[in-house]
Amino acid sequence: MPANAIDLHVGRRLRRRRRLLGMTQQQLASQIGIRFQQIQKYECGANRVTAARLWELAVALAVPVGYFYEGLENGLASAPLRQAANDRDTMDPDVMSQRETLELIRAYYKLSERPRRRLLDLAKSLEQDGTDVA
Repeated sequence: MPANAIDLHVGRRLRRRRRLLGMTQQQLASQIGIRFQQIQKYECGANRVTAARLWELAVALAVPVGYFYEGLENGLASAPLRQAANDRDTMDPDVMSQRETLELIRAYYKLSERPRRRLLDLAKSLEQDGTDVA
């Protein structure tokens, strides 16, 4: 039975969260008592995640169960899935799976509040500079 759009979406959300936490498939599998190959199958949508297993994954990844379904529209994953990055732009959800993005997020949250605020202000100012036409 081929994976359906919802299975693929849940798998992508699983992979995204695991990577964001810097966790390997083996580490996640060990936490919930399965083999890492099963995590691989969940992430690519080859195997459907049961309700009980989804609960275990949510606990291990410190997210609510609903996290895995965020971004679905009317029970079907939209193609391509889009999420609002800010009021005027959209961002490809795969950008959150890229190693560079994850490294940036981890580094950002290691900063205290004041440097984080300054870095965010800097990024916003650079974004504005990039959109100005002289």
